[in-house]
Order: sequence, then structure tokens, then C-alpha cells
Amino acid sequence: MLDDIEVSELIRSPGIKWARAGGAIPAWIADMDFPVPTPVRDAIAGADLCYPPWEDDPQENPLIGAYVRRTAGKWGHRPDPGAIRLFTDMIHALEAILWVATEPGDAIAVHTPGYPPFLAAVERMGRRLVPIPMVDGGSRWTFDIDRRALAGCRALILVNPQNPTGRVFSRDELSALAAVADTHDLLVIADEIHSELTYEPHRHLAFAPFAPDRTITLASASKAFNLAGLRCAVADVAVPRVRAALDALPERLLGQPGTTGVLGTLAAWEHGEPWLAEVRALLARNRDLVAAAFPGQHVPEATYLAWLRIDAPDGAGVKLSPGPSFGPGGDGFARLNFATSRPVLDEILRRLTRR
Repeated sequence: MLDDIEVSELIRSPGIKWARAGGAIPAWIADMDFPVPTPVRDAIAGADLCYPPWEDDPQENPLIGAYVRRTAGKWGHRPDPGAIRLFTDMIHALEAILWVATEPGDAIAVHTPGYPPFLAAVERMGRRLVPIPMVDGGSRWTFDIDRRALAGCRALILVNPQNPTGRVFSRDELSALAAVADTHDLLVIADEIHSELTYEPHRHLAFAPFAPDRTITLASASKAFNLAGLRCAVADVAVPRVRAALDALPERLLGQPGTTGVLGTLAAWEHGEPWLAEVRALLARNRDLVAAAFPGQHVPEATYLAWLRIDAPDGAGVKLSPGPSFGPGGDGFARLNFATSRPVLDEILRRLTRR
């Protein structure tokens, strides 16, 4: 069972989360400790690894139709199948879009603290990061919208639900962001990878309907179904000029997901709902346990990540993600990954809270 996993079992994992924990219990990188859904394992084990039938025409890839159906069913938004492009992961998609849609020196707005690989991508590509800072709103984290600061920006990277705070942006917030994007002609790159991991009473709202002519949506099954190693992501490139710029690149320059990534993602989206329902219940329980262990701190509205006002504790025997790696606003914080079994989480919290 998913909730019976012990440290003694996980410590043998070859993945980066456990292999690089340095003997501590890892609660850092955003991998779950749960085994992947059985339908995914079966699909991968039974995969025929010859050239796939969509080799000559990527638009025949069955993942495109599956993404459109899933997005329409869950969020009430039906993307244009002709606008869908596939990438190996979210960073790959983000960098490709920034490459064709912006220039070195362009300003890119990002809510901060923010996902470290996205911040690094902006810097690595010679773009200028414009932080949209986190604000303690009393009952939840909010983000300041400085319209003057955004006036010179070329694009906005919107991570919703937000990583690391776990905020689910409200309809009013998304409407305000859409208005600002329209005023300043911003391209919006909406990372919605955690959208299926929201907690009651919060509801994820796809951003594309708020700004349909300027939004590119990034999605993947990797977080909700624990499939990061499959290297498969989807981009709804609904902005024609960006889609044309991507399509003008040499055909194989950007690569594409492999057969196992496509088939594993299809299996997750089409047959993984019972597994996801069980995991969501465990995550909700774990979120409450973390909140009880750290009273007075903001409880995440989505994701399996808690943004805590503590320094990453040296010597506590738990590896957390240190707050400063998340950019402006990260000092004095650490991110805790609670996607694990009850025995493992109990030990993590015991070590972090012992006096």
C-alpha cells in the first residue's frame, strides 16, 4: 500500500531525491515517494520500441487528443489541437519558447520566490528577471502586481498553482494579471503542472481563457502521477507568432518525447484516476500533519510542497530545499516535500520539530 512505505525501502532508490540526500531523509526535490500507477508501468513494459506511427507527422501523436480531452473535461477549456506542441519537459518547453519569442536583455516577470530551474533558465538565456514579490496577506500568500515594473517586460511566467508557496490564484487575481498582460502586451507562459493537486475548497482555473490571444500553457503528467523520468510535456502554443517561430526551426532541433514518455502519459491520463484519487487523499492528510507541526504558517492550497518560515536545519537529519535557491523572498524559508508515506513523514516532522 502507498501509505506503508518505510525509509528502509526508499533508501535503496536510485533517483536523485534519495541518492543525493547525504544520509538524511530527503524532503527536497519534487518527486513523490509513491510508486507510479500500475497502468503506467504496464504501458511502459508492453511498449513496442520501434519507430512510432506518429514519426512522420507529430500532429498524429495520440497525446494531443488526450490532452485536449483532459483539459476540456477538467478545466472547461478546449485547446486547438493544431496549436499543441510536445516537449521533453517543462524546462525544455520554457527555454524553447523564450528562445523564439524574446531576445537577450528582454525583461521577464516571474512571481518570486519561484521555481529555481525557471529562474536559472531566465538568467542562463541572458534575459532579465523582474520579480513579482510575495506578500504575506495574513491568511494566505499574495503577490504584488507593480504595473509600472511590468511596463518594460516582454513576458510573464505564471506558475499556477504556484511553486513553492502552493497558492492557487483566484479568478480576480487571474483577471488582474490578464488585464496587465493586455496593457503591456505581455506574452504569458502559464505553467499549470500542479493543477491536479489542489485542495478543497480551492479550484484551479486555466489561465488561457482569461487571455486567449497571448497565453502559452505548459502541462505534464509528471507531478500529479510522479513521472518526471518519462520526459514528456505538452505546450498549448495558442499564440500564432510563437507557434510559427517554433515551427520555423529545423525539424529535429528541439527533439521530442520518446515512445515510453508518450505511452506512459497516456496511461496516466486515461487510466490513472483511481491512483490519483488515493494519492490526493494521502496528500491532504499529510498537509494537515505538516500544518499541525508548524502552526501559524500558511497552509498550501495545492501541490505537495510546504513553504515554511524556517532555515534549512543543518544536522536535523532532513534534507529540505533551501529558500534562497528560490530567488527574491526566499531568505529565512525552506520548502518541504510531504509526498510520502505516514511513517516517513512522521519521522521527518519528528526530526524537524524536536527540541
